[in-house]
Amino acid sequence: MLTSLSITNFALIEKLEINFSNGFSIITGETGAGKSILLGALGLVLGKRADLSSLKNKEEKCVVEAHFEISNYNLQSFFEVNNLDFEEETIIRREILASGKSRAFINDSPVNLQELQELGLILIDVHSQHQTQELSEENFQFQIIDSVAETRNDIGNYNKLYSEYKKNNLQISSLKSEFFSVQKEQDYTTFLLEELLAAKLKIGEQQELESVYEKLNNVEYIRENIDKSLLLANEEQFGILQNFKEIKIALQKTATFSSEFQTIFERLTSVSIEFDDVIKELEQVSENLNVDPEQLEFANQKLQTIYNLQKKHQVSTIEELLLIQEELDSKVISVVSLDFEIKKIESLQAELVSKLDTVAKTISEKRIAAVPVLIQKWTAILVQLGMPNVRFDIQIKATDKYFDNGKDELLFLFSANKGTDFGVLKKVASGGELSRIMLATKAILAEYSKLPTIIFDEIDTGVSGEVANQMGDIMKNMSHNMQVFAITHLPQIAAKGKTHFKVLKSTIGEQTFSELKQLTNEERIIEIAQMLSGSALSDSAINHAKSLLN
Repeated sequence: MLTSLSITNFALIEKLEINFSNGFSIITGETGAGKSILLGALGLVLGKRADLSSLKNKEEKCVVEAHFEISNYNLQSFFEVNNLDFEEETIIRREILASGKSRAFINDSPVNLQELQELGLILIDVHSQHQTQELSEENFQFQIIDSVAETRNDIGNYNKLYSEYKKNNLQISSLKSEFFSVQKEQDYTTFLLEELLAAKLKIGEQQELESVYEKLNNVEYIRENIDKSLLLANEEQFGILQNFKEIKIALQKTATFSSEFQTIFERLTSVSIEFDDVIKELEQVSENLNVDPEQLEFANQKLQTIYNLQKKHQVSTIEELLLIQEELDSKVISVVSLDFEIKKIESLQAELVSKLDTVAKTISEKRIAAVPVLIQKWTAILVQLGMPNVRFDIQIKATDKYFDNGKDELLFLFSANKGTDFGVLKKVASGGELSRIMLATKAILAEYSKLPTIIFDEIDTGVSGEVANQMGDIMKNMSHNMQVFAITHLPQIAAKGKTHFKVLKSTIGEQTFSELKQLTNEERIIEIAQMLSGSALSDSAINHAKSLLN
C-alpha cells in the first residue's frame, strides 16, 4: 500500500509531504484545486512520461517520491528478475531535471521507465472516469472473467507454450521458404554436380593433358627436326660428334703446356660428354616417337570437356572447378538436411499443439464455470446500486484459433431494463450505468486480485442520492482487503472514508499554490456540509453532515 508521498516543484505544488493509512481514504476539493495535479505527480512514480512543463520553477529539479509497504504482496520475484534490492518498504523516486532529463530509482537503484511501469501496474490501479470504456474491450472482459475463473497460472503456462509455438511457426516458415527456393534449383544443381563429377577432374591434369596433346598432335614435325638434329650430329666427316673428337685431340696436345689450356680442355670434355648424352636421348625419343590416334583423341576430348566446364562456370583452372563442385555438393546435401530439419520441428510442433490444446481447454472450462458466478456477483452489487433489472449475457466459444490468452472468443452483452434486448455495453449503457458497472467490476476483482491500492477518480459521475451512498459502502467494503482512495464530489461517498484529505488552492502575490491537507473530524464536518449546501453553511447542512459521518 501507499504509505507516503512527497512532491517538490511539480506544477502548482511547491513542496508537499503527506502520509496515508490503510483502508478507505477520501480526497475532495473544488474543481481546479489540483486533484489532477496530485494524480499527475503519482503518475510520474508509476512510469508516465514527463517534460519541463511539469516543473513549477524551471530552474530547479522536480522530485516525486512515494513509499510503499509491500511485505504482504509476494513481489520478491519482480525484484529478482530486475536485479533490484527487495525492501518491505520500497521507495520509488522520480526526478525531472531543469535540463529536461528524467531519472527514476527503485530503492535508490536507477531503473528505466519500462521497469517503473511494470512495478506501477502491480502496486496501484488508477481508475479514471474515461476508463469505464474499457468495459467494452474484449481484453478487459477476459481479464474480468479470468480473475473470477482464477486462470492466472493456466494462462501463464499457455503463454509460455504459445510463445514457443509462434517461434516454431516462424522457424518452419523460414526453413520451408529456404527449402522451396533451393528445391527450385535442385534439378539444375544436381545436373551441374553430376557433370563435374563425371569429368573426374584432378589438380594438375589440365597442364599434363595439354602437353600430351601438343606432343601427339605434332609428332611428324617433331620427328623431322629430331632426325635432322641426329644427322647433323652423327655425319661421318662433318658431324658435330666427329668435330668434337678432333677438337679434343688438338687441345689435348696443348693441355700439358699450361693450366689455362688444361682447364679449357676439361671444359670441352664436359661439354662433349653432355652433348653425347643429349644425342643418345634424342635417339631414344626418335625410336619411341609414334603416332597414337587413340591417346590423342582421349586427350583432345578430355581437354574439350575441361574447357567447356571452365567456360560454363566462368573460371580458368581445374582448382576453381573443384571448388564449385564442393559448393554444388553442399547445396544438394542442404536440401536433404532442410527437409529433415523441417520434419523434426514439425514433429515438435505437433507435441506442442497437443499441450496447448490441453491447457486452452482447461482455461475455457474454468471460464465457462466462472460465468454464472460473475453474473451473480455483478447482479447482486448492481441491484444495490439502483439497477434492479440488470442482466448480462456472456457466451464463451472455443475456436480453432490460438490467441494470446487461449482459444476462446467472447460475446459480452448487457441489458439494464426489463423488456429491452441485450446489446453492446458502450451502445446501450449510460455514463452513470457504466460507472456503476465498473465499480461493481472493481469490487469483484478486489476479491481475487492481490493489488495493494486502487484509486477511483470521480467514478461517481452521473449518480447521486442513495446510489452514491451504496457506492460508498461498496468502496468501503473493498478497503477491507486493499487500500482504496476515492476522489469525489459527493458527500454521501466522502462521509464513508476512514481518512479525509482536501486539495486546496491559494494565491500568494503572483504565485498560485496547491496543497493536500488531512482534515480533522471538525474540518470533515465543515467540508461535507459545504459539499451539501455550498460555501454558505447552514445548521441543517452541518447536522446532515454529522448524520452522514455517524
